[in-house]
Order: sequence, then C-alpha cells, then structure tokens
Amino acid sequence: MNFNTIFLKSFRVLLLPLAILYGLIIVIRNWLFDRDYIKSAEFNFPLICVGNLSMGGTGKSPMVEYLVKLLRNEFKIGTLSRGYKRKTKGYALANDFTTALEIGDEPMQIHQKFPDIAVASCEERIVGIPHMLQDVPNLQAVILDDAFQHRTIRAGFNILLTEYGNLYSNDFFLPTGDLRDEWASAKRAQVIVVTKCPYNLSAEMKQKIIRDLKPDAAQKVFFTTIEYGTPYHIVNRGDDWLLTPRDEVLLVCGIANPKPLKEYLAEKTHTYYQQDYSDHHIFSIDDLNEIIHKFEHIHAKDKIILTTEKDAVRLVKFAEQLRELPMYVLPIQHYFLFDEGDQFNELVKDFIRNFHFNPAK
Repeated sequence: MNFNTIFLKSFRVLLLPLAILYGLIIVIRNWLFDRDYIKSAEFNFPLICVGNLSMGGTGKSPMVEYLVKLLRNEFKIGTLSRGYKRKTKGYALANDFTTALEIGDEPMQIHQKFPDIAVASCEERIVGIPHMLQDVPNLQAVILDDAFQHRTIRAGFNILLTEYGNLYSNDFFLPTGDLRDEWASAKRAQVIVVTKCPYNLSAEMKQKIIRDLKPDAAQKVFFTTIEYGTPYHIVNRGDDWLLTPRDEVLLVCGIANPKPLKEYLAEKTHTYYQQDYSDHHIFSIDDLNEIIHKFEHIHAKDKIILTTEKDAVRLVKFAEQLRELPMYVLPIQHYFLFDEGDQFNELVKDFIRNFHFNPAK
C-alpha cells in the first residue's frame, strides 16, 4: 500500500461524522419509500434494473451490454440511462446523428455496438419510460442502467452488482466508504452478482461470500469474472491487435476502477505506461496532443495506445487524427463462473416471458 492510499484512507476515516449523517438521511429516505410516504411508480411493463449500492466500478455497463446481447434476438428491447456528464438535459432517444455529448458515453457505447435497439437517456426515469414506450412501438422490455437507488420507479427485476474486492457487506457510507445506499437495500434485488472475481475462485470462497452477503432465500447469487476480448482499432474497423509479451502499451483510461485492466496488461504485455483521467472525462484536443506526445516517447518497436470502450466513445470525435494512430480499444464482458451463466440467462428471459403486473399494495 503506497503513501497516497494510506493518506486517502486515513482522511476518509476523519470524515466519519459526515458518513454517519449521510447514512442517516439514506435510511430515513428508504423508510419513507418502504412505507409509501414517498410513492414509487410502477409500470405494466417489464423493467430490468441494473445497479449497485456503491460508487462506480462494479461493471454495470458490461452487464447492460451482456443483457442486450442475451435478449435482443428474442425480444424487442431498449435501454434507458441517466446519461451521466452529457451536455443535454431531459429525454433524448439516440439516432444516426447522436453523439456521446448528447446521451452520455455509456449509452453511446451501447448505441454504436447495437444500433438496432432503442437507446435513450433521461435524468428522471419516471419521465423517460413513457417517452420510450410512445416513441418505440412494440417495445417488450427496457433495461434501466444504474437505477437501483432511484426508488421513484419500482422495477420488476433488479440485478444488484457488487465487486469481489469491495463487497457492499464490508463497506460503509460515503465519504468514509463507497456506499451510496444502505446494506438493507440489497433485499430489493432478485439477483445479486459478485463481479470481477478471480477466474479460479474456489467453491469455499464462493460460499463464504454468500454467507457475508446474507441473501434472502429467494435471492440468487452469481459470480462473474472479467473476460477481455481482442483489441480493435478505434476508427479502422477490421484492424485488430493481438497483445503479446513484446508489446509496450500506453494506457489511456478514464474509468472508475482501472485496477483489473492494469493487472491484465501487466500480465499480457512487456510493460505499460499510464495516462489516467477522471471517470467520464471529456477529452480535449490538448489531451489528444498530450497522448500523442507521450506515445512518441515510448522507444519500442511493438507499441500501441490502448483505451477502454467507455473512453473510446469520447475520443472518436478526433477520428481524422486517430485514423493514422495505432490506438486500439479493449472490449470486456462478464463471464459467469461455476457454469451458472445459463441459469442467470433463463431467470432474465423468464421474467420477460412470464411477466404479469402485480402492483405493490
């Protein structure tokens, strides 16, 4: 543990009074929702919510993408996100001319990869859902990205993600910890997914984690690891790059938790250099020039610039400059451990197939 990490953790402990106050506000808010003093809207329509109890880094975007791949050939689906850090407000449905600045980088990533499905952004999901149902005829289900803590809507199927290295059961409220919701809120989920697990996670550790999370009898707990794909050029599609132990990589990264990615590069390449940015960073031409300058000072024959899919949608606006650069995008996806992927898939599909409206009393 380096000095910066020790200092940050020590500083966050000093903020414990603020964390207790924040936690008290969250507990009271949930109590008001639980007793219908504050109402949650329900829709006679299948809503699948993907979310977490903490701040970022649990793999929500790859899970949304996993669900899109799973469902798109059998159902007419759409996704609805807040569109974090976009430059517009209100409801926006993606079209052929949409940019990440209009709908947000994560929705834009889904739109680029799956242009055949409806992708929309709206800060107020309770406003966005009726708009989507009106704009997209015969829609059969909507995936709500990062909406678990937004209790103004009651989704029929909730998928709660928690990171293996930072389980919500071992965490505390912001700003001392990373929790933005209380542990008890996990009981609202139909499914809990422990993400970013080691590929060789043992059955004993699996059971220990389940005991720590204390799921209800009706809740199913799944475990996934990150699976990286083949890097593809950010502009020139069809131009792929197979990482080798000879490669030196400049990693351009602005995501919440880059640690697993850096561990992967440390294992797969000769070395890597970091060009880190804040989560959801909006890249400028000065940033691009800085990236190019740093890349030119890497003295190696086999060298590339590597970035994430989330960052790529904010960099592709410099397509003309990037066309001649060896900048590649590293795709990731969830891989279910213990051969339980089919079970998870059927739970999701059965929710849509067998959906019936059962409003809370």
